[in-house]
Amino acid sequence: MDEGTPTTTSRRRRILIPTAIAAAVIAAAAVYGIAGRDGNAVAATCTASQAIAAAAGPLATGDVAALMVSEKPEPAPALTFTDADGKRRSLSEWAGRTVLVNLWATWCAPCRHEMPALDRLQADLGGEAFEVVAINIDTGGAEKPMKFLKEVGVTHLGFYADHSTAVFRDLKKAGKAFGLPTTLLVDAEGCLIGHMAGPAEWDSADAKALIGVVTGSP
Repeated sequence: MDEGTPTTTSRRRRILIPTAIAAAVIAAAAVYGIAGRDGNAVAATCTASQAIAAAAGPLATGDVAALMVSEKPEPAPALTFTDADGKRRSLSEWAGRTVLVNLWATWCAPCRHEMPALDRLQADLGGEAFEVVAINIDTGGAEKPMKFLKEVGVTHLGFYADHSTAVFRDLKKAGKAFGLPTTLLVDAEGCLIGHMAGPAEWDSADAKALIGVVTGSP
């Protein structure tokens, strides 16, 4: 019986090793298949947006020359924030509408300078096809930024905020934010057409022409 034990063990090993290898191959194939499907789904989601980005690229000039237009648009980050009533909001709520997302703070001088231009842009183009969503990231609460907006005469922008600054950190991790102000141009399909670090004259003819191409109403 003692002499037969090694032989039995060897046979078991010969059976178990190929079985383990086969299981690993099947698992790897399953993971690859899932990843492949997800990757294809992401690509398919923004396929139509590639033509929009291609048309927008040449218009990223003049006052909006700093906009980095995406060669292959991807779904915009799933940003969440609050409105003036403290209700949680998500960027996905603006699906079907082109959105200019702007992150700003009262301690950011360039942000303060461009806020009236963003307000005028919203007054001129805001509607069913387009909206400016300016998200304040002051960490001290809503009182100071709301007071600032009132002082500079901003009346057309809705008030949105993320006092935890999570939206900025998420964009920074994604390589879309390096400082303030940070601006994203998202099309009606929820795909990121471009992003900008720094301020711009958002109510300029250059900006409106660029946005018009994205909204489909130049």
